[in-house]
Amino acid sequence: MPRYFMFNKPKGCVTARTDSLSKTVMDYFPEECRQTIYPVGRLDKDTEGLLLITDDGMLCRKLLLPKSHVPKTYFFYAIGELTEEKVSAISEGVEMKGRELPALPASIRCTGTGVITDIAEYLSDDKRERLLKYPRQKIFSGYITITEGKKHQVKRMMRSIGCCIVYLKRTAMGSVPLDESLAPGCWRPLTEEELTALKNDISVKMQQ
Repeated sequence: MPRYFMFNKPKGCVTARTDSLSKTVMDYFPEECRQTIYPVGRLDKDTEGLLLITDDGMLCRKLLLPKSHVPKTYFFYAIGELTEEKVSAISEGVEMKGRELPALPASIRCTGTGVITDIAEYLSDDKRERLLKYPRQKIFSGYITITEGKKHQVKRMMRSIGCCIVYLKRTAMGSVPLDESLAPGCWRPLTEEELTALKNDISVKMQQ
């Protein structure tokens, strides 16, 4: 029987089966099953949150197919301000440096504003010392939902509207949210309801 896991990826580890320099997401799983399971897609080393792990190659391919457009939602903190014009740009599909085609339309909403010192606990060690030199620097928090999976996509989209992501956490894939009771670095099997929801997400998107 295929196995499906929800993993709360901590920052600082890489999304790979093996790596000679860094801890990988697979290092958090029992050694006896590491050779047969693998992550569905990837999260950057400094990104936290929901990562699906499975040995079901067909489901993995379907979730990652460009035409599937399964939405992925992220919570973020970013330096800058989110204006109506910037929201419109994201919703229409922004140009990203290094890509001939613009990003697909995405949705974004602001959930709060403040200054960089308000979120010091969320900053990685390498960012904290550098960013806290400017304690009154404006930041905002929010959620963004994308339907692609290009490299560094959320960071590049935000950069294109003049904002800089300093903290990023995936909170949902399709209609399956991250189980917030899972501490970073912990995992659990997907429930039957969650697996069914994922399969329905794929089916609906591929029919559109």
